[in-house]
Amino acid sequence: LPLVRHTLHLRQFPPAAHPQIPAVTSAVTDALRMLPLHERPALAVFTSGGDSQGMNSAIRAVVRMGLYCGFRVYLIYEGYEGMIGDGEDGQEMIKEANWGLVSGIIQLGGTVIGSARSARFRTREGRLQAARNLIRRGITNLVVIGGDGSLTGADLFRQEWPSLVDELLKEGAVTEKQRRDYASLHIAGMVGSIDNDFCGTDMTIGTDSALHRIIEACDAIATTAQSHQRAFVMEVMGRHCGYLALVSALCCEADFLFIPEEPPGTDWPDVMCNHLIKARQRGKRLNIIIAAEGAIDTEGNAISANLIRDTISQKLKYDTRVTVLGHVQRGGAPSAFDRLLGCRMAAEAVLALLDARQNPELPSIVVSLDANQCVARTKAVNEAIQAKNYAQSVELRGKSFINNLATYRTLKKLHSPANACSDSCPTLLIVMVGAPACGANACVRAFVRTGISNGFRVLGVNGGFDGLVKASFRPLSWESVSGLTSSGGSCLGTKRITAEEVGIAAVAEALSKVENLRGMLLIGGFEAFSSLVQLFQARPSQPALAVPMLVVPCTISNNVPGTDFSIGADTALNEITQIIDKIKQSAVGTQRRVFVVETMGGYCGYLATLAGLAGGADAAYIKEDKFDLAVLLDDVRHLKQKMHDDCGLQRGL
Repeated sequence: LPLVRHTLHLRQFPPAAHPQIPAVTSAVTDALRMLPLHERPALAVFTSGGDSQGMNSAIRAVVRMGLYCGFRVYLIYEGYEGMIGDGEDGQEMIKEANWGLVSGIIQLGGTVIGSARSARFRTREGRLQAARNLIRRGITNLVVIGGDGSLTGADLFRQEWPSLVDELLKEGAVTEKQRRDYASLHIAGMVGSIDNDFCGTDMTIGTDSALHRIIEACDAIATTAQSHQRAFVMEVMGRHCGYLALVSALCCEADFLFIPEEPPGTDWPDVMCNHLIKARQRGKRLNIIIAAEGAIDTEGNAISANLIRDTISQKLKYDTRVTVLGHVQRGGAPSAFDRLLGCRMAAEAVLALLDARQNPELPSIVVSLDANQCVARTKAVNEAIQAKNYAQSVELRGKSFINNLATYRTLKKLHSPANACSDSCPTLLIVMVGAPACGANACVRAFVRTGISNGFRVLGVNGGFDGLVKASFRPLSWESVSGLTSSGGSCLGTKRITAEEVGIAAVAEALSKVENLRGMLLIGGFEAFSSLVQLFQARPSQPALAVPMLVVPCTISNNVPGTDFSIGADTALNEITQIIDKIKQSAVGTQRRVFVVETMGGYCGYLATLAGLAGGADAAYIKEDKFDLAVLLDDVRHLKQKMHDDCGLQRGL
């Protein structure tokens, strides 16, 4: 997860170093640790605005990374309201944290320190009271987890800070020494929002978990809709942003999509109904329509889920139901991705505050996930939608949104283009190699339909390279790949046999017999990668291999060189994380119980490492990071000490 820092002033901050242990043990950190505890700088973390899954992971990481780096760390409860407080009672909303206080929260949804939208903080009087409460504890470093409104409010607070401190000095609320010691406020932000509506990052904390809720609901509804030949209208969150609706429509093969960035024309009832009629004529027994809660037409008229239902019922007489997912999308345990994202962003935010100690002139920053946009775009999108400049709103959302939208448009079509898939068309092959992984079939569907749209005939190979040399081909049509997105396993069959094992010459001969062959796609893990290398190296002696070939990495082990992420790894990681949650829950009430979890991965420690991080494990052992008996003994001693001292925590993982 490559992280980038951006300023809240729209100026891109240089990419940050990866938060590895050697990088953290800098001269700054060592100097802080040498200070007596009461003299160390203080850092506080709070959540603001709407909650999202993964916030607790970020809170936990801020506390532990802050303590590791030598800060005193505080938790501010109830967001900006807790920071302002009410006299003496308000002070209790800012509490010092220790390592054990944040144990056992990584798997919890919502935010354990509470969140609230504060009208008082929008006033200078409120910010003055907040400054008073922070200075009393020596807090001049803030980590804020929230949406763009929360981050903007924090940056305003930073800009006003010197004048606020001067005003407190005049009132006698702070001393001259405090004014000098706490002259600057440093801000580091993380975006927590299920809508993914912040244009400074490719993914916000909570979005992935919300998508899981939507997709699970769509998959469940599809079975009952199939049974009764029903149409279902799914309303998802997204008042000003259609990201959740778009991606869930892409993942669930939705028949129709309504999002604010690309609204349909005022004739949408006829267009939608004609599409549904054709789908039923082609034998489809169910229809899924996904609408963002902020859906509109090109004239700005609202399109509600109930309006869509009534239109279908009246025009087509279909049995049509509405499901409004609402706050279910915000709830529940966070996905593995959101836990990891919260951990990584939080660690980076603490490092950013360390940098700010060296250079007080640095502006407020927000930690982003591999983004190339800026904060101004978030507001510009809404302005473009209000101005009915929908093309610009899509463009402002960024490349990921544009690509998702283009892919959905292609894949949702009911049939292939005219005169497609004739025997005279150039041919593409799909070969699955290695163990099956979730998402492989979705890849097949997308490749087939995109290939057909571009004038190719697509053949599937049954059973990997073994099936290729036996010329076991299967024509793949537009209709034949319908419904594959949600299915696991391998629709074509797969084997772990590489090209070299079945014989390079045999593979070359089989390919030479494929009429008008223009390319071959290998879907798989390290075996697929190795086969591609073998076939490429054999080209000089086997001219039939001189056709375009590529690999789509697809393995739960995530061990394919040249890519950060493989299809199937995320699903496997989620399964492991959910099982770890259940294991930890089973230990509640028991005394001194240690669980050892073994994961798959062969020689690759990706699953074990990330599952350890997402599951809050005490240790993770992998082949790449050599360990011996001394390391194990040291970890056991640490585990024993934790069970005695760490807030009564009697569990090890």
